[in-house]
Amino acid sequence: MPNPDAAVLTQHDSASTVAGMRRALTEKFRAAEIDSPELDARVLVSHALSLDHSALAAAGERALDTAERETILGFARRRLAHEPVARIIGSKEFWSLKLCVDASTLIPRPETETVVEAALAAIEADGPRQRELRIADLGTGSGALLLALLAEFPNAFGVATDTSPSALSMARHNAQRFKFARATFLACDMAAALRGPFDLIVSNPPYIASGDIATLAPEVRDFDPRAALDGGQDGLNYYRLIAASAPALLKPNGSLVVELGVGQAPAVMALFSEAGLTPLPLRLDLQGLPRALPAKKVA
Repeated sequence: MPNPDAAVLTQHDSASTVAGMRRALTEKFRAAEIDSPELDARVLVSHALSLDHSALAAAGERALDTAERETILGFARRRLAHEPVARIIGSKEFWSLKLCVDASTLIPRPETETVVEAALAAIEADGPRQRELRIADLGTGSGALLLALLAEFPNAFGVATDTSPSALSMARHNAQRFKFARATFLACDMAAALRGPFDLIVSNPPYIASGDIATLAPEVRDFDPRAALDGGQDGLNYYRLIAASAPALLKPNGSLVVELGVGQAPAVMALFSEAGLTPLPLRLDLQGLPRALPAKKVA
């Protein structure tokens, strides 16, 4: 394990130029065993100076003033405490959409794009993307899944739910930023207040077993909202809720796609089958893990 004292950044550690600061942060992050130290250093310096990638490279020899150094060092200390970069800068890219995030929302993760891919395939199997569609996103958080799908389906209308008013406020903000007037947001537990029929239901539900949360990486355990992680004793509580509600909400031949935790595919497939849904082939993420489970309401 790294020595935490060696990871502390002070004003005396700061380099005088943009490039020098990036190098200093990269070294500190690497010594602290932070993942992607060079990328994190670049993103944090870029955000602090309001420079894009090309402008940051061009400004390499520019001297930093005292305020700029203090801002960058403040960001670095937060990252060394394992706060995710996305929380420090307040945004995360998902499906080419730069989404705002805050303490009330889960940070959208690359593996969740597998759910979008599976949903696109399910809808395209039944007709053109341009047709009118009704989509529900259960437990929306930042709005990532719904907004990604609205970007792909030009004539779709979507409703997203969450129990957190703060998360719904952030999701609305993201929808407004991208001018998605076709989205509406509703405070409820998963599908409790929804009325169908829907062509497509998607969800990235809380799926970590309660007892496993303490074992997660500090970036997740200490900074993601627990309500967005905790799936109950076996991690399956929210899949049970989805299985109980989705059949009545889906149109005939409607599709359901959910994100899965590691090793959960057999149990969730069984829950959906028992509810009268037909599970379809699993979709793997970039690590080759079963990540998205599509299912169909057979007419």
